[in-house]
Amino acid sequence: MTYSLSKANLSIVGEITLNGSKSIANRALIIQALCEEDFPIYELSNSKDTITLKALLEQLKSDKTNQIFDAGAAGTTYRFMTAFLASQQGTQILTGTERMKQRPIKVLVEALKQLGAYIEYLEKEGYPPLKIDTPNRLGTKKELTISASTSSQYISALLMIAPSLPNGLQLTLAGKIVSRPYIEMTLGLMQYFGVEHEWQENTITVPPQKYQPKPFTVEADWSAASYYYSAAAFADELDLQLNGLFQNSFQGDAVLVEMMEQFGVKTTFNKKGVHLSKSDFPPVEHFEYNFLKCPDLAQTIAVVCAGLGIEAHFKGLETLRIKETDRIAALKTELDKVNVIVEAIGDEAMHIEGKTVVENEPTFDTYEDHRMAMAFAPLAMMGSIRINEPMVVVKSYPAFYEDFKQIGFVVH
Repeated sequence: MTYSLSKANLSIVGEITLNGSKSIANRALIIQALCEEDFPIYELSNSKDTITLKALLEQLKSDKTNQIFDAGAAGTTYRFMTAFLASQQGTQILTGTERMKQRPIKVLVEALKQLGAYIEYLEKEGYPPLKIDTPNRLGTKKELTISASTSSQYISALLMIAPSLPNGLQLTLAGKIVSRPYIEMTLGLMQYFGVEHEWQENTITVPPQKYQPKPFTVEADWSAASYYYSAAAFADELDLQLNGLFQNSFQGDAVLVEMMEQFGVKTTFNKKGVHLSKSDFPPVEHFEYNFLKCPDLAQTIAVVCAGLGIEAHFKGLETLRIKETDRIAALKTELDKVNVIVEAIGDEAMHIEGKTVVENEPTFDTYEDHRMAMAFAPLAMMGSIRINEPMVVVKSYPAFYEDFKQIGFVVH
């Protein structure tokens, strides 16, 4: 399937209520499952990842033994479920798509094994699918060291089960910490539900304790907001309200507010969320940023720089090659279609040069990656474009195209 996107003008005017953050929603669902008493979660994300996780947790409630759990293409769901199932009774098989079977899980599995989990690799060692058996005195060992450069989702998965372990967990992060805001998000949510922790230097200590049930509202997704900020940067008329975003956010991607000032977009917080307008300052001529704390913004900002013709240097991209696709390679291939050069510098950086030229309705591939589809969509403001396999957006933002129509985009 291919969608054609276009826009008749450079005006971005309207009001959008954003989908809930799947990062926050997925953590809240795991905490809810670990809590001894139920509590309500409001504004739950309708992303495929969140719907999948919710369904898997409900599946486990119905039968705690001998089940097959399919996480599909949902990386966060797979990692969180690995740790959660390792703490539960019964024998379970956790699988996913063919792409999921290519995404490493060994760091998390070996860490869980050190804590007493029984986990086997059913196909290729170090990769899904997994067979997870009833643990042998899980958590008798309290101290654990894990590479700080690994996915923050592994670390978050371990932290969320930590309070339920008999001795808690003392987790040491060895080396340079990747995506610290996602770890802070996890700890912040745990604290909201009554779980205390101590973080000294590179060691996080979570004593044994119980989660306290408490009603919870999921904040809107700052990653989803980034695609509107991108369109806002390209606009010559801007009056846009984005509902559901919090000024005091758990999300690392909230740095978008300061970041987008460099592209001429002004953010004003209000009771409903944020209002976007044009600032009094023109976009910068050169942009440099370290995305270590907000890797999910890299694709969006790459397209913003390409669209505005801003030379850019991105650092802190260590995790981009092991996401839904190799995002550095994908950006290089797709931006080349609009005369923008992306030079990969090792696995941690890239340089962007050139200004987007949209001619002959270029077709962008999405590589089974929701963020590729959404990041490139705003380029339709510069001429008609096509997007292959556009519905990959259901992973995090099912209503994306319908919402983009509300601000004047035409989608066929």
